[in-house]
Amino acid sequence: MKRYKLFLLLAILLPITSCSDFLDREPDQLLSDEAVLNDPKMIKSALANIYGRARWGQKLEDSKSFIYLDEACLSNGGPDQTNEFANDLWRIYPYTLIRNINQLLRSIRNSDLETSEKVQLEGEVRFLRAWTYFNMIRGLGGIPLVGDQIMEYTPGMDIETLRLPRSTEEESYNYVINECTAIVDNNMLPEAPSINAARATKWAALALKARAAIYAASIAKYNNLMEAPIRTDKNEIGIDANKAKGYYETALKACREVIKGGKYQLQETEADKGVNFYNAVTIKENNVEVIWAVDYKYPGLTHQFTTSNIMISAKEDQGGSVMTPILNLVEAFEYANDRDGSIKTHANDGDYIYYDKAEDAFAQKDARLYGTVIYPGAKFKGKEVIFQAGRKYLENGAWKTETSTCGTTDEAGNTITALNGPVENSDNNINKSGFNIRKFLDETASAGTISRGSEVWYVQFRYAEILLTAAEAAMELNDPSALGYINQVRSRAGIQPLESVTLNDIIRERRVEFAFENQRYWDLKRWRIAHKLWDGDENNSDAVQYVLFPYVIHQPGDPRDGKWVFEKKKAYMAPYPRNFQLRNYYNFIDQGWINNNPNLTKNPYQ
Repeated sequence: MKRYKLFLLLAILLPITSCSDFLDREPDQLLSDEAVLNDPKMIKSALANIYGRARWGQKLEDSKSFIYLDEACLSNGGPDQTNEFANDLWRIYPYTLIRNINQLLRSIRNSDLETSEKVQLEGEVRFLRAWTYFNMIRGLGGIPLVGDQIMEYTPGMDIETLRLPRSTEEESYNYVINECTAIVDNNMLPEAPSINAARATKWAALALKARAAIYAASIAKYNNLMEAPIRTDKNEIGIDANKAKGYYETALKACREVIKGGKYQLQETEADKGVNFYNAVTIKENNVEVIWAVDYKYPGLTHQFTTSNIMISAKEDQGGSVMTPILNLVEAFEYANDRDGSIKTHANDGDYIYYDKAEDAFAQKDARLYGTVIYPGAKFKGKEVIFQAGRKYLENGAWKTETSTCGTTDEAGNTITALNGPVENSDNNINKSGFNIRKFLDETASAGTISRGSEVWYVQFRYAEILLTAAEAAMELNDPSALGYINQVRSRAGIQPLESVTLNDIIRERRVEFAFENQRYWDLKRWRIAHKLWDGDENNSDAVQYVLFPYVIHQPGDPRDGKWVFEKKKAYMAPYPRNFQLRNYYNFIDQGWINNNPNLTKNPYQ
């Protein structure tokens, strides 16, 4: 009787913090094929474990994962010293997981389950395998593809048979695309959306197919437009330019299948477009947009994102404001009738612009800003969130600044510095940017406590991505449908329609639509523009993190008394500009991997 390692879970919802090497158990914990094959609950439990492990990059359990780009800065403690990007940032090489997936796939195929159930379970497992490979490929390029093999070493065998070389980058992306195609063509996954989008469906497979294809297309086109394209001799890195068109066509076709399927649509249930966007990404109830998500459920499976990142005035427990959005992101959101999203702080004569209310500076902004960021004067749980760095007063004809510790008032009870800050110091859990995140922040009572935590999901695929990927692919193919796709997303946001579509339009639209959704970093890499935006130049506004500090005018008797002004500043918490170098387009191949498998080739710039 063959025996292999398969961890027996006690519940379908396994905490996602479980060790990734959960199959490496002692013999008394091994489980026979026969026991597994005849126990559907055990197979489903193992599948749930795979779902929990198959997630990488930015995540709700790691607030610091959001500070490295141009979306947020650290607000907890002293300045973040990040300058260059690590060679292993978000790198994964989970062949233990691939092995476990293939073991589970074998169990399902050989099981006594009903045929229809076996087909769906196989579809889910193959989807998760394709998802795992995709996340490997976009960081490393071409990787060893083991197919359905369960790599087993027995004494005396030729170990070279286990030392697979890297496939080409093209072959690797094709594997993901072909797996998704097979899943869809063979009707392996259900068409009906799953509960809380927790399990893969036909549409999730098509969404992954579209994402893999648009990545491959971008690399085929934009890598080859570089002055010195990034390649290896055997094409483990690099895809020929003539393959771009076919990949764009594949991406567009997959998106159109999702659109035609009619199972998902842009969430537009609320009259307030800002609230609507928040609900579209964050709220599960009656959600018609989210295709696949990492789900959470109380009790037993919650996260502390709200506890860690809620503003101090609304916190329910220890912590708060670990990471906070920055001005760079806020200004990427357009105004309804003005594509320049810069916050107006000073008039042409150099004087301040005086606002009656702090939130007036953000009036008529793209509604997605409200659903993404809590800005000065915005509401959370029905209460105004006050950000006030200090007060401005006139002295000898010049404006002076008065600041204090957070929550300080003068003798008359007027606020000097608000409880929420922002401030420039190294205090823990104090806002340093002038904004808090709203997206993924849970308004449910007690969701910000350590004892309960939040059930808010983390989105992996949603319908807006389908539309924007379709727009991008159509634009690259000179297909006029691109305009209709992108304008659907802009209409939901309450901003003016475009009359034409360029790559810059796609870049900007994706930035504001998918902020904090683990898209920005990978997008800039596939378009080969990360090294241009984040070039390490302290005079480059794209590479430097900026914040926005609000002040109240304190000048009794002056008509400007009580009005609000703003100052843009370089972030105290990010003293160094972001410096993305050519070597960062692909993670380094770890020397330990090479020691185990000398057939692995290194990536460029190693």
